[in-house]
Amino acid sequence: MTTHIPTNLILHQRSRVLEVAFDNDTTFSLPYEYLRVFSPSAEVRGHGKGQEVLQVDKKEVGIDDVESMGNYAVKLNFDDGHNTGLYTWDYLYELGENQQENWQMYLDRLAAAGESR
Repeated sequence: MTTHIPTNLILHQRSRVLEVAFDNDTTFSLPYEYLRVFSPSAEVRGHGKGQEVLQVDKKEVGIDDVESMGNYAVKLNFDDGHNTGLYTWDYLYELGENQQENWQMYLDRLAAAGESR
């Protein structure tokens, strides 16, 4: 698997989007809500297949801070108190590449659970 290295990360607070530019001239605009509901933390993902915890009411979530974790990841500090889980460069790239499918899957899960964003 090729590791893509970010060349720039910009928090757009008004639109609540994290813009990530990578070294292969690819740029993704990742909404804060999307990043929050697809957090790589055990709190969200669980500890195995089928243990994922559906995140609800995250439509207005913000990001207060982005902390660099060496040369491989960032930690996003969300304004709802969530700050666990490291977003590796590969995971951010994967989230960007699969944004449309991931988002539809999330909306389908919300609807099936009778929950809202």
